[in-house]
Amino acid sequence: MIVIGIDAHKRTHTAVATDQMGQQLSTKTVGTTSKDHLTLLRWATGKDDDRIWAIEDCRHLSRRLERDLIAAGERVVRVPPKLMAHARDSARSYGKSDPIDALAVARAALREPDLPVARLDGVEREIRLLVDHREDLVGERTRIIARLRWHLHELDPGWTQPAKMERASAFVKVQTHVSDFAGLVADLAARLVDHLRRLTVEIDELAAEITSRTTVLAPSLLAIPGCGALTAAKILGETAQVGRFHSKDAFARHNGTAPLPVWSSNHARHRLSRTGNRQINAGIHRIALTQARCHAPARELLDRRRKNGDGGMEALRVLKRRLSDVVFRAMVVDQSLAVIDAVA
Repeated sequence: MIVIGIDAHKRTHTAVATDQMGQQLSTKTVGTTSKDHLTLLRWATGKDDDRIWAIEDCRHLSRRLERDLIAAGERVVRVPPKLMAHARDSARSYGKSDPIDALAVARAALREPDLPVARLDGVEREIRLLVDHREDLVGERTRIIARLRWHLHELDPGWTQPAKMERASAFVKVQTHVSDFAGLVADLAARLVDHLRRLTVEIDELAAEITSRTTVLAPSLLAIPGCGALTAAKILGETAQVGRFHSKDAFARHNGTAPLPVWSSNHARHRLSRTGNRQINAGIHRIALTQARCHAPARELLDRRRKNGDGGMEALRVLKRRLSDVVFRAMVVDQSLAVIDAVA
């Protein structure tokens, strides 16, 4: 068996074939089109029929390559960049180049037998693209509101500006106020109001589309108290198919709610994990905050932990760890329902 490590880039992909001991056999650099990928596949076919492809997990660069290899029936695993970096740093030779990185990817795949298997993107990617686009527009709206507030302050420092500037009623109020002034600053403020109005309409349309899609894809996830449509969409898109996690504990480690062991000399201690997917962690955090405010079982858990000596954040972390399991089970149920519907 050979392992082919891939260092993916925007214009080129560099492949290095290694044996089971991690010894480099040969190297090949090709372009990034499907035709180039076919050339790479022919090169690999001449090496060994029993092979596995290890690709550095940079999906914005490697997505097309993964898709072409999977379509050809190849076995593909994803190597996290940090594993590749550790393998490169531990090598006896120094330096950095595309072949060196590709070799490090292959050796990391040999050292780590349980790497995630690459699979084709599902509907979760569409959800993630919609959520990311909406968040970009919200960020742009926030920046425009900041500029508008300074223009309004320059026009009339004594005028009380609306607290919620993203609302339609605020647009009308600001536009009416700006119409009383003349000059470039007033003109720019009016243009910003028009831009905010268009952005808000698009943001609302995206939120409606995300809600309709999430309602169909994740009914069990939405049934969790405190989990709204946008939060469910964020978790769904960032998880990218819950079936790739072999257990709820693996999912908790992925999203950073599982504590890290930091102990020796038989004195067991754990600390907060700051690793993992922080976007999923943020979604679970929003659910936890909502439940801590208005969900009786969550409030009882927090009260019990505080009575046992935990601080407020420590108790909240315990709640988040349990919510991670709840979210995992809900997504497993939703995935099972989707499979049943597809078969039917």
